[in-house]
Order: sequence, then C-alpha cells, then structure tokens
Amino acid sequence: MTGSDIDSDATARRRAMAAFAAATPAELAVALDADAIAQARDLRPAAAGLVMVRGRIGGDGPAFNLGEATVARASVRLDGGRTGHAYRLGRDTDAARLAAIADALWQDPARRPAIEAALVTAVEARLAAADEAASRRAAATRVDFFTMVRGED
Repeated sequence: MTGSDIDSDATARRRAMAAFAAATPAELAVALDADAIAQARDLRPAAAGLVMVRGRIGGDGPAFNLGEATVARASVRLDGGRTGHAYRLGRDTDAARLAAIADALWQDPARRPAIEAALVTAVEARLAAADEAASRRAAATRVDFFTMVRGED
C-alpha cells in the first residue's frame, strides 16, 4: 500500500466510524445480522466513562478544559480476526458494542458495500436531512437589516 492508499483508507474509516457513532441503536440493530452479532467476542467489556472535552477560543487560541462528557466504548473481535472499536457519546454500552461490530464488519472488503449502504449512507442522509430542516427553521426567523441612506448629503 502506498501512503495515499493508507490516507484514503483512514479517511474512509474515519467517515464510517463517525456514522456508526451517530447511528441510533435501532439503525445499528437493523443493519447488522444476528450471526455477526453472535460471533463477536469482546476484547474488553463495553464500558461507560468520562472524557475531558477541550476547547479553543476562536478555534486556534490556547486550549482550555471545557468540561466532561460521558462516553461508552467497546472493542470486539470477529471470528475472522477483524477487530472493531467504537466510542459514542452517552452511556449506551449496547449501542457502542453494535457500533464496534459494524466497524469490524466494515473492514472486511466483502462486507463493506453492504455496511456502507445499510448504515453509513443511511445515517449520513438522515443527518443531512436533519441539518437541512434546522437550517430551514433558522432561515424562517432570519431578519435582514439594511441601512437606509438619508436624502441629505
């Protein structure tokens, strides 16, 4: 693999993992078959914990601790040896485990198209529709201000 192949694969996996993290538990359950769920073995038990969220003023200022967020994490290995990992906001360890299984299945080239279609594309479409709806609601309340020029110069 060349450096650009590794970069593009890492970018694709990052995109898929973001979709798995944003998927609802129902979306995850529908996209994964019972056989894949049954064959997954926990590398470490799914657990919930806290992470420190850091922020930057203006996006490039000095970092500061914004606060803590609850996350659930899971790591699994499938019978074929593929491993999957997931971190999700919240305490739903079952959803984190399903997301980790989806990650492991996505890494299998034979199963990737099915996971992409059933989960990644569907979640991205749902998120895009939600963003569009929020933009429409915000646009409906927009007020355009303009400056009137007095007739006297």
